Amino acid sequence: MVHPSSARSVSARPVLRGTLAASILAAACAMALPAAAQTQIQWWHAMSGPLGEKLEKIAADFNASQGDYKVVPVYKGSYPETMTGAIAAFRAKQHPAIVQVFEVGTATMMAAKGAIYPTYKLMADAGEPFDPKAYLPAVTGYYTDTAGNMLSFPFNSSTPILYYNKDLFTKAGLDPAAPPRTWPQMEAAAKKLQAAGTACGFTTQWPSWVNLENLSAWHNVGIGTLENGFGGFGTELTIDNALTVKHWGALAEWQKTKVFDYGGRQAKADPKFFSGECAMSIASSAARAGVLANARFEVGYGMMPYWPDMPGAPQNSIIGGATLWVLTGRPAEEYKGVARFFTYLSKPEVQAWWHQNTGYLPITKAAYDLSKAQGFYEKNPGTDVSILQMTLKTPTANSKGLRFGSFVQIRDVIEEELEETLSGRKTLQAALAAAQKRGNDLLRAFEKANP
Repeated sequence: MVHPSSARSVSARPVLRGTLAASILAAACAMALPAAAQTQIQWWHAMSGPLGEKLEKIAADFNASQGDYKVVPVYKGSYPETMTGAIAAFRAKQHPAIVQVFEVGTATMMAAKGAIYPTYKLMADAGEPFDPKAYLPAVTGYYTDTAGNMLSFPFNSSTPILYYNKDLFTKAGLDPAAPPRTWPQMEAAAKKLQAAGTACGFTTQWPSWVNLENLSAWHNVGIGTLENGFGGFGTELTIDNALTVKHWGALAEWQKTKVFDYGGRQAKADPKFFSGECAMSIASSAARAGVLANARFEVGYGMMPYWPDMPGAPQNSIIGGATLWVLTGRPAEEYKGVARFFTYLSKPEVQAWWHQNTGYLPITKAAYDLSKAQGFYEKNPGTDVSILQMTLKTPTANSKGLRFGSFVQIRDVIEEELEETLSGRKTLQAALAAAQKRGNDLLRAFEKANP
């Protein structure tokens, strides 16, 4: 007689064998079939070193968050190299879906007819949530058309702020908690600092960006007709105006005694501040990490100074940095992935991480609020100055940004003429007149090349 339990065991064996065999067969079939391929999305960018590593982390985190798309970051050199390379690749039909372009390349990208898939349209076509009002107005205003539609996706945005050496302020009897707010105060502080042994009062990075583009926006003064070029072709530069005459004239006078000391283009003035030769510097908010890594003193932060006798100041500053442009001519499935990636980039936690680890602005109000709730600004005093400065007032036609063709070359012209003024080789009037004429000639040439 077979025990009941034994009977159950015996009768179950064929079933178990059958189940096991079926499982093995299913697994074998699955291995034989190709896995569902991810759609790859090329992202050409201009960030190397630590910033490039953080950019790659964002792409890797997005890739890990879902299985349908894989964003592939590709470093393509400097901003100009990346932009011109993408345009050339587009003509050869070997272009990426996404390219990072600096802010002064906006008009050039817009002029590339048929090459751009506007962000607002991309997001609508893909059915992804997209509310332009969620983004900082001073950021999005730079990259919108006259109807308020966002053309590219804000990614890394910065603005110039005042950095100052608190140790030298204390030594000179200045309040280290009270940076100068106006240009006359800058001059007075510089002279006290010099009297206490500091060689130079202040210097600046990016001469045109600080001393013309942001100077003008901060005072609600346009530097070109047709809303600083936002109104389209036919714009004329108006940089030879009362504000620029006043400011450049002051810089030239201060240069004689090193109240102000010119340090060169881009970020070449940084060593003057890092070494303590100059007590103050107006530099990009995204320079914060570099300042803290190189300064051997306590660093203070303040807003850009303004001229108190000029009406309209302070208004709001404008941005530098870059946005992400989407190029046409890629498979439809890639664009679904690009839209999903942009939604991911807009997440408060993603933007807050990027902002806190790079010094760039958060592109959304929610990311700013999250950083505040996390205690980031309390633990890192001064890191919110750039945001407060850019959101001080609602941007106007004069302060939402610039959109001039060939502006990379126009910036070079402006800086050449400023250097002529500071060196005394040209009068202020002659330099400003030359900068305006040469800039307008470049605008007309750009329009002729892009009918």
